Amino acid sequence: MRILVLTSWWPEPADNGIKLRIRHLLRAIARRYEIHLVALTDDEADTTQRQEVDHLCASAIMLSAPRRNPRRRDVIASLWHIQPASVRVRWNPQWSAVVRERVATLKPDIVLAIELSTAIYAHDLPGVVRILDDPELVELSEWRRAPSPARKLRAWLTWYRQCSYVRSLLRSFAACSVVSEAELDLVRRLAPANTRLAVIPNGAEISEGPGNWGEPQPDTLIYPGSLTYSANLDAVHYFLNSIFPHVRRRRPDVRLRLTGRAEPEHLVALPSLEGVDVLGFVPDIRSEVARAWCEVVPLREGSGTRLKVLEALALGTPVVSTSKGIEGLALEHDRHVLLADAPESFAMATLRLLEQPALRTRLAIEGRCRVADMYDWRVIGERMNDLIHEVAKRRQVIASGLEQIRNA
Repeated sequence: MRILVLTSWWPEPADNGIKLRIRHLLRAIARRYEIHLVALTDDEADTTQRQEVDHLCASAIMLSAPRRNPRRRDVIASLWHIQPASVRVRWNPQWSAVVRERVATLKPDIVLAIELSTAIYAHDLPGVVRILDDPELVELSEWRRAPSPARKLRAWLTWYRQCSYVRSLLRSFAACSVVSEAELDLVRRLAPANTRLAVIPNGAEISEGPGNWGEPQPDTLIYPGSLTYSANLDAVHYFLNSIFPHVRRRRPDVRLRLTGRAEPEHLVALPSLEGVDVLGFVPDIRSEVARAWCEVVPLREGSGTRLKVLEALALGTPVVSTSKGIEGLALEHDRHVLLADAPESFAMATLRLLEQPALRTRLAIEGRCRVADMYDWRVIGERMNDLIHEVAKRRQVIASGLEQIRNA
């Protein structure tokens, strides 16, 4: 079976959550099917990052153009456009022409659009079966949390527009996969009754044992995540301003290591970098995470299930998190992770881990077992393959029935 995959990211290097999801879904699909990839990105094409992608895919194309953020006039125009401004400013007719050429040439059995931004290039392709992965509605559904009435109204209008667009879009998709039960509940309200819905969560690799990366270093915390993403910047700002001082008062030698891209303006925006090591982009963060005593995830906003949490647990590194940080994950407080939503309780939970090696060992074992049981990428990837197989088989049954009617 031939699958055309549309993504909004080139999957290498896999230095953020969606790239990791794309990489592992491609690996899984390649075990059963023939993949052809079209990446529609705002990155510059980098031919040095092609090796694994070329190994997985029968063909792979990167189409690159600078990202344009919606202007005021784009937002106003959303009052009469079905597509949200964020979708319209990403539209590129040249990209559409390439996708259509690929469909005409390859005649794929399935077109898989990963993320909502690629769905616009798939929804009206003639004669193909379409699957949408990860429409990302959960964050927008939290419009009630906006800090003022004006922002709440604006957030609600954005949410309403996005729901209307997804509802119209899903009429042309045979199936939609989501990353969590919360996302499933939202999509179920919008999708036609005959659209196949499936939960295909994010996951982690568990093939590498924790000890393969070196011993954990006492008094070492880590937060992996690009500060160019506003939710990560807010989390680090919150931790340094409201939590870290409590921890350092009792353990002055504690250090926080930050990995991920960060521009100078992001670092300047942080309250203090005392006791902080800014590592920047690290090609493979597994060694850094595995050698940390614990990972802190003080997230207060954002959507999706947190790959950073699953990867840490898979490596045997315990996690202290807010409830938001493990949203959508089947993890229990004081069994798999430590949860705390107030600054003082987050600091105390972090100190418990730093000062109690037995607690660290217990959480490391339980957390890794939970990931192995529920979030192993090899198992999750097969769910996508099963969904593809089911959708393709349904199409064959319908086509066979129509043929019998024509011949009757």
